[in-house]
Amino acid sequence: MSKRRKLIISSIVLFIISVMYTLIVKNIDLSPIGPNDSVVGLSTMNNWFYNINGVNNMWYKITEYLGIIPFIICAFYFLKGIQQLIKYKNIKKVDKRLIYLGILYITMGIVYIFFEKIIINYRPVLEDGVLEASYPSSHTMLAVCICLSSLLISKYYIKNTIILKVFDSITWVLLVFIVGGRILSGYHWLSDIIGGILISLFLVTTYHAFSYSPKKLQK
Repeated sequence: MSKRRKLIISSIVLFIISVMYTLIVKNIDLSPIGPNDSVVGLSTMNNWFYNINGVNNMWYKITEYLGIIPFIICAFYFLKGIQQLIKYKNIKKVDKRLIYLGILYITMGIVYIFFEKIIINYRPVLEDGVLEASYPSSHTMLAVCICLSSLLISKYYIKNTIILKVFDSITWVLLVFIVGGRILSGYHWLSDIIGGILISLFLVTTYHAFSYSPKKLQK
């Protein structure tokens, strides 16, 4: 079985798991444990973890600042795409990995907007006295989608081996700190973090399936 076929199958499996998990969070073990008696799915697990973890404003602020870095990574690859478009004057000659990366970013934005409209869970804390959508964790999606996709493509655009290793290491650390920090902040239910990871893995695997090529693409 080819690698692309394996990636496509993995993408389909992750999509099914993400949808099933989202439906479970929306419909199973519902209880008004949130602020203003907002109803939360998987309430037993979420309430147990929230009581252990609590709220940590320091980690919330750290992840808010760290959340800026993935946008810088986005800008880096965006500029690479623009550079190629200017050079070749033909979008068909732009590296397909960059084209699909842009599609991944747009899809991530669409998913974010969708879950802002279709509320699955509200946050376990009020922000400025207002209930806000909590599922999936947007910071988790941002970190997982952008960092993992960057790790897949970075070797094609960073030629210096040492710089590449440093860049990839920082990317991994950033990913762990944002996701871990978001969990510790207590501004999301545990189910929202898990949902963000599952959806992001589906999106990144789909990106990898479409962008994968055993041959070197024009850079």
